[in-house]
Amino acid sequence: MRRITMLVVCTLALALFAGYASASTTTPPADTLKVNYFSNANTAGAPDGTVRITNPGTSGGNLCAAIYVFDQDQELSECCSCLITPNGLQTLSINSNLTNNPLTGVTLATGSISIVSTKTVGGTCPLPVTLTPTAGLRSWGTHIQNSNFAVTETEFIDSTFSSAEQGVLQNDCYAVQLIGSGKGVCSCGTGE
Repeated sequence: MRRITMLVVCTLALALFAGYASASTTTPPADTLKVNYFSNANTAGAPDGTVRITNPGTSGGNLCAAIYVFDQDQELSECCSCLITPNGLQTLSINSNLTNNPLTGVTLATGSISIVSTKTVGGTCPLPVTLTPTAGLRSWGTHIQNSNFAVTETEFIDSTFSSAEQGVLQNDCYAVQLIGSGKGVCSCGTGE
């Protein structure tokens, strides 16, 4: 009986590894992952930072902005997905939309934001635990600098989006969904 159990476990492990290996050889399309940072969020006396996302319509339809907010130790704090129509503009507050519902309950002051341009699912944007990367979205973020709280704005930078990174983002957000009990889910702000 023990030998049969080991055989079943090994077979399942090989099947899972084969599925992961085939998924990891598929590279997501270029122009799908955008990254940036935020600073001095939730800081007394500092203005609120913003993230602006637009869909120039080059994909031919609606897109989702799958958003992943990380703390300064690269741990996922919040994730969400926002619908962006062609030529639409979504404006998100760093303090109110992206850092006010952290998974751990620890309020963030600095961190990074990754945005994946992905297809809608049935015309909606569910929590981004399964992505179909589709090029198109453009994003900008304001930054609250140093103790003088000067505000700067930069475009989110294109980053190479590997299948391994896609798997990490999806799995981390799925874990938030499983253990967060509503915590760890950001919101979409204004616009659309």
